[in-house]
Amino acid sequence: MEYISTRGNVKAKGFIDTVLMGLADDGGLMVPFQIPVISPEKLEEWRSLSFQELFLEIFSYYTNDEIPYNDLKEMVYTSYGNFRAPEVTPLHQVNDSLYVLELFHGPTFAFKDVALQFMGELYSYIAKVRGEIIHILGATSGDTGAAAIQGVRGKEGIKICILHPHGKVSKVQELQMTTVDDSNVLNLSVEGNFDDCQKVIKELFADLDFKGRYHLRAINSINFVRILAQTVYYFYAYLQIEGSDEKKISISVPSGNFGNIFSGYLAQKMGLPIHKLIIATNENNILERFVLTGEYKPGSFTGTYSPSMDIQVASNFERYLYYLLDEDAVKLSAYMAQLQAEGKITVDGAAFEQVQQDFSALGVKNQQCLDTIGKYEQEYGYLLDPHTACGIAAYEAFSGPDETNITFATAHPAKFDEAIALTGIKQEFPAPISALFSMPQFMTVVEHDKAEIVRQLVKFYE
Repeated sequence: MEYISTRGNVKAKGFIDTVLMGLADDGGLMVPFQIPVISPEKLEEWRSLSFQELFLEIFSYYTNDEIPYNDLKEMVYTSYGNFRAPEVTPLHQVNDSLYVLELFHGPTFAFKDVALQFMGELYSYIAKVRGEIIHILGATSGDTGAAAIQGVRGKEGIKICILHPHGKVSKVQELQMTTVDDSNVLNLSVEGNFDDCQKVIKELFADLDFKGRYHLRAINSINFVRILAQTVYYFYAYLQIEGSDEKKISISVPSGNFGNIFSGYLAQKMGLPIHKLIIATNENNILERFVLTGEYKPGSFTGTYSPSMDIQVASNFERYLYYLLDEDAVKLSAYMAQLQAEGKITVDGAAFEQVQQDFSALGVKNQQCLDTIGKYEQEYGYLLDPHTACGIAAYEAFSGPDETNITFATAHPAKFDEAIALTGIKQEFPAPISALFSMPQFMTVVEHDKAEIVRQLVKFYE
């Protein structure tokens, strides 16, 4: 399979080059030249597969046989061997119409582990096979950083630097990153918000001289492998529901950077018969406004109880726009230039009608988030983290009487006890999370200044 940039000027030689490229040299995001379509018959064959077996089946359509099957299999089984649930992403039935897909059984108790445990193994494999040095650089709104660090810490030939917004992630999220004292890990706590961190990352990847000199590689969802790995649990969840081929299955997804929901969009284009894709956001509701009005306009940043979605500039929106524009890279480039120059873009006519066919969306207010947590703990004895609560609120808003809904539980509630405590609920922390509070922290607080961040990176890489 070939891969191409959304801007149309860059092609990758294959899967591994796509992995290593991350953000394309023309500033676009890499996508498959052609998306494979899975037949209904093949889907039924997959119904009995384990998560790991399904992962291998899906990736076989994308890897171009560049990685020997046994090597890929070893990476996959190693990646998910330390998850606390044998199913990797177990499906929990809440009531007759609602299932919750628990994506928090990995080492850092968040959905990012599903993709990043594998990416850590993949980067380690590439470093050994190609004899390359890999410097991973990423920004996080909370969960990506911890999951990425756990995926690559201690691995030879790899260094990782993660930027996170100082004081704007939960305490557990911060501790999961900053209590790691490995020589190949650098945590930079940036005075600013997530969008500030992400902007610096994109600028450094766009600096081709700097990117090449320091062998920069992406761990954020700008890297297509993140997106592809996340499609697996969409297929897995659908196939776990008995008779799903005869039901209307809608999926509600907490989403800030548009990566998780875009994985669902990709799965749908591959042939997974999802009835509705529901985007759940918080008061940083740029995605809801886009679905409702066709206008994509980053607004002012708002801190919420669901901080991993406190994002105004959604990286993966460009991938969706590329397909919305019928894969017209020239039109896409014009839209992105307009966004850069004017601070907004608007889609209308047939394109806007397609947006409303593709997605429903709800921006959940802080109080509604807390009320949802309290309601589900009281009625079902099931404790939601605040991001999952936003997903549940969106499901309640859009689910029809004849639909079955899957909502993604993107994090364990213990990661966000600040919000849970506001509901009056006292929870018991898992032992690995409790242990974090007595460990020393290792991070460098820096101003939101690109030059200072570059200075820290050069010192770390050299």
